[in-house]
Amino acid sequence: MGWVSGRAYSDDLRARALGAVDRGGRVYEVAPLFGVSVSYIYKALARRRLHGIETALPGRGRPGRKLDHHLDALAAHVAAHPDATLVELVEWSGRERGVSVCVTTMWATLQALDLSVKKRPATPPSRRVPTSRWPAKPGAKRKAA
Repeated sequence: MGWVSGRAYSDDLRARALGAVDRGGRVYEVAPLFGVSVSYIYKALARRRLHGIETALPGRGRPGRKLDHHLDALAAHVAAHPDATLVELVEWSGRERGVSVCVTTMWATLQALDLSVKKRPATPPSRRVPTSRWPAKPGAKRKAA
């Protein structure tokens, strides 16, 4: 069993490695035997001595989004009200679900659900009425009129 980035060693492996050191094994002999680093064993021994902790510490990482537990309700609400704006959805989540979020969080959640809040498809340029020209690219030379 080897170490995988982002994952802690199992409690069983921890107990066996520390138990081998407790029974008189040298750290430099025990580490390759269990497939762990020497520094890991020293850190685990220090954590046990200072704090009395032999198990893995809780995982650190980004907590989930505020709306993760309300995705089904949000999708149903968007399906029932497809013309709702982001601000209206934020107000709905606070009022109906008791979750206060900002517009950016609502937008990111809708994007993760692959739901669009766009009201209509892009309109092609008008053929009858002249429209504004696209601005020139930076550094482009202007044409003489």
